[in-house]
Amino acid sequence: MESHEKSARLLYDALATGDRAVLDTILDPAFTGEATEGLPFGLGGSHDGAEAMIRDFWWAVGRHYRVRAEPAEFLALADGGLLVLGRYAGTAREGGRELDAAFAHVLTFTDDGRIASLRQYTDSARWAGATRSVPAGRRELRVVRYDVTDGVATVELDRPEAGNAIDPTMVEDLDEATFRAAHDPSVRAVLILGTGRNLSVGGDLAYFTRHADDIPARLRGIIDRYHVTLDRLATLEAPVVCAVHGALAGGGLGLAHVSDIVIAADDSKWAVGYGAIGLASDGANTWYLPRLVGMRRAQEMFLLNRMLTGPEALAAGLVTEVVPAADLAARARELATTLAAGPTQAFGHMKRLLLASQDATLSDQLAEETRRMTASGATDDAREGITAFVERRRPDFRGR
Repeated sequence: MESHEKSARLLYDALATGDRAVLDTILDPAFTGEATEGLPFGLGGSHDGAEAMIRDFWWAVGRHYRVRAEPAEFLALADGGLLVLGRYAGTAREGGRELDAAFAHVLTFTDDGRIASLRQYTDSARWAGATRSVPAGRRELRVVRYDVTDGVATVELDRPEAGNAIDPTMVEDLDEATFRAAHDPSVRAVLILGTGRNLSVGGDLAYFTRHADDIPARLRGIIDRYHVTLDRLATLEAPVVCAVHGALAGGGLGLAHVSDIVIAADDSKWAVGYGAIGLASDGANTWYLPRLVGMRRAQEMFLLNRMLTGPEALAAGLVTEVVPAADLAARARELATTLAAGPTQAFGHMKRLLLASQDATLSDQLAEETRRMTASGATDDAREGITAFVERRRPDFRGR
């Protein structure tokens, strides 16, 4: 085990000094690396081979940050591996903001003592925060409009000339707007809608055409941040209402998937579309679609590029309600306003229970119901709701 710790220390020293010769000596050629998902600049994910890890992760980190991994503890694992605990300390190259993030690295070794793999765990939000010249929650929005009125946070995609296509600016603004909603205690419902003819046509293909020599990295950079936004909306305590008009395609479908209530215009069009451009999937489509519409319909949508109309999306289970296009915005806002007057904390517990049910066993789900039912029973809204029911009056929920 002492030799393993020695190899690990050599690794951190070599990374700090950029000593490629030492890295080539201590890393197994078949080395595999797993970087934390959600890291900015497409840094997260799997890297197969020592060369890929050096080039696409460690050296790539150096292009965006002046940072050093400072190990503090080396703990032997029962399987022969090594757990290294420490901190990343440094600054982002652009803007110079401080990066201070804890890490845990799990290392495994070959029989001859070389490092066979490294799995990284760190706070991706701290890495992302260091790259922002303005802290999250206070950055200027460019292609998304954000407003809070009567407890409803309106997130409006506003890039109509491009069909509200998703590019780096759009994902940055969606990240910012949803961050604001998640951290504002006055927000008790979220309404997602868009300007122009479409809610969102999905990824901005014109953007990728301009960067055709670097498509994988560009995809990764956009998707990582977009997925953080979708996860935030899915787990937000406040209910989310999505108003779908025109086309909703590709990764844009994720905005509807993670919403709790989806209202669609009768002339809306729904499509996955990845097969037409030679890509796989993002936007949580492969998680939600089989669960919402069934595996066979999901396969049809993916493999045959089947487009659904608004009424077909309703019949398939993608949509809560279909209304005439002229009534869409008003109906969606009506529902968001109604939800904003409800028991917000109880809604949050309901949302998490429903998400957990997708993968939980019955026993686990029953235990989680017990925990969340008890927690919701401790709220002011629960006391108000029970009292109002007994007194035969409308409850006055305050979201507390």
